[in-house]
Amino acid sequence: MTSTALDPVVEAPAVRRSLGLVLAVVGIPMFMVTLDNLVVTNALPVIKTQLGASLVDLQWFINAYTLSFAALLLTASAIGDRLGRRRIFLLGIGLFTAASAACAIATEPWMLIGARAIQGVGAAAVMPLSLTLLATAVPARQRSAAIGIWGGISGLGVAVGPVVGGAVVDGLNWQWIFWLNVPIGVLALPFAARVLTESFGGSRRLDLVGLVLSGSSVLAIVWGVVHGADDGWSSARILTALIGGGALLVAFLVWESRTPAPMLPLRLFASRAFSVVNITAFTFSVGVFGSVFLLAQFFQVVQGYTPLQSGIRTLPWTMAPMVVAPLAGLFVDRIGARTLIATGQVFLATALAWIALVTSIDAAYSSFVAPFVLAGIGMGLTFAPAASVVMASASEADRGVASGTNNTIREVGVAMGVAVLASVFASSGSYETPARYIDGLVPAVWVGAAVVAVGAVVALLLPGRRRVG
Repeated sequence: MTSTALDPVVEAPAVRRSLGLVLAVVGIPMFMVTLDNLVVTNALPVIKTQLGASLVDLQWFINAYTLSFAALLLTASAIGDRLGRRRIFLLGIGLFTAASAACAIATEPWMLIGARAIQGVGAAAVMPLSLTLLATAVPARQRSAAIGIWGGISGLGVAVGPVVGGAVVDGLNWQWIFWLNVPIGVLALPFAARVLTESFGGSRRLDLVGLVLSGSSVLAIVWGVVHGADDGWSSARILTALIGGGALLVAFLVWESRTPAPMLPLRLFASRAFSVVNITAFTFSVGVFGSVFLLAQFFQVVQGYTPLQSGIRTLPWTMAPMVVAPLAGLFVDRIGARTLIATGQVFLATALAWIALVTSIDAAYSSFVAPFVLAGIGMGLTFAPAASVVMASASEADRGVASGTNNTIREVGVAMGVAVLASVFASSGSYETPARYIDGLVPAVWVGAAVVAVGAVVALLLPGRRRVG
């Protein structure tokens, strides 16, 4: 999120609305966009069959959303600061709603991929501006509580995504995963327009060159990783994509160090705490969400459960952060973020390794419950302390862009995780038989565990409890 109440704002005079009303008007659209991060995961086997999709297509059903989301988070907030946050928030809801309808009527994989990318553009406007508008609309004495509830709504969207997706696919069909967004979006638009008042931020210029360079570099690298297993890692187009993406990334960093209004101020990384917590956020997203992409399909492809049954079986993992994250937020000042984050990463790495060890065609569900709970606790120990480090390591003027940078890095990590672990899967296994799926799943989850373990070691470099910066 690139702007918060901590940024300079220009508010139109307005009557203060009740906290509940404001939370509803920003929380409902935000819940939709976070839900769509994982809502499609348990529908992937069904979509694969009905659309004749390949493994590469399945990856892009996820990555098309996360890449456009990640690439535009900072820019959408900057546009909102200049043109009006309420205006861009409403535009984001409208675009997300229209793109959801386009997803629902897709009859070819490329159509669904394109519509998912447009969904991500809309989500990039909704997600950060929902927080900014909330912070602007409520009195200062209610702001911390409101932001805490906002975070809970966001976490709930991620947690129930697989279950909602499974329930919809079982009860109706996969298209209704997206159709359900349409009436919600249509009702949310006039509701938000009536309740919210316009506000503007500081006069930041748009970093269009940075946007093009960053988006192009990430897209090229992810494309190369996604297609590497099928095309061969030494093939000309894969090498071109990977080398070209790396060159664009270097160009982006050089540009950001020289432009007067960067979308990613590199001065933030002068803080050891900020640098370390973002590296950990990236490895966390790569290892965990890359594994979730494949594990979400395991219960259907290998063990024959329905999408709803599969979603329910992931609840020990996805719901645990809802309990643990608020507790971690309460105790972070006493225990220290380094201890909580490092412990969380150790729990996650251990859980993924445990899952890789017990996974087999006839593995009993009971063998997954303990590692799922351990993984959920690890995620809960990561979210709030990481956010605390990001806020504490930046100056007051930079806190908005610091938060946006952290969110962008995490979303890029999700896309890279899906791409990398799916490539590991494709090099050893396939969807042809349950046994072949296991052949690919196990080494991919081991890689996910190793990546998270690296993050656990990096997290130990965070400053101690008395010093952040």
